[in-house]
Amino acid sequence: MGLTIRLKRMGTKNSPNYRIVAVDKRATRDGRSIENLGYYNPVTNPATVVLEEEPTMKYLQQGAQPTEAVVPLLRDKGIIKTSAGAWIK
Repeated sequence: MGLTIRLKRMGTKNSPNYRIVAVDKRATRDGRSIENLGYYNPVTNPATVVLEEEPTMKYLQQGAQPTEAVVPLLRDKGIIKTSAGAWIK
């Protein structure tokens, strides 16, 4: 089973909120998630990002791949650094 860390859309029309979740990579965008790792609210100024570091690191060490939308959020929180395509703490 391949794991992915990605955004799950919540909220209402024209007011999106996202949960940052660990899911099986075959699951649908708003489908069942394995664990909620935090949330992201792009509507506030500045955007709000709350992320639990320990579970996120656990999934990254198990081989979970973050999506392109999640990588900048993880980088801003200092959880990952990108270096030559490798995910490093």
